[in-house]
Amino acid sequence: MLPAAQTKPTAPVTKYADMFSAMGTEARLRIMQLLLSAHPQGLVVGEVQEELDIPSSTLSHHLDKFRNEGLVNVRRESTFLRYTANTEALQELLRFLYAECCTRNRALKPQAIIQVCK
Repeated sequence: MLPAAQTKPTAPVTKYADMFSAMGTEARLRIMQLLLSAHPQGLVVGEVQEELDIPSSTLSHHLDKFRNEGLVNVRRESTFLRYTANTEALQELLRFLYAECCTRNRALKPQAIIQVCK
């Protein structure tokens, strides 16, 4: 066991685990992909529902989960809600993974990740 000074705080790991959990279903990954493809304008709920053919109550549940974890931003436009991917939160999540796999123990080469993103 590591001395207390060498243990990592669990709060950030818990936060990122919750964020990953929020994206942990096929439907939610599809929603996130769609919101990212519509970035920066985002989509109103009806557009997401039409594109992915998800029942409104289920879609509302998924979007609420994203909002609770800070993965989407939402703003009201008249009677509609417009959702956008929170790219800052997604970048933070990727930086968390990157720090462990690419800098500390070099499990992956940073260039391999950069090539995927191009």
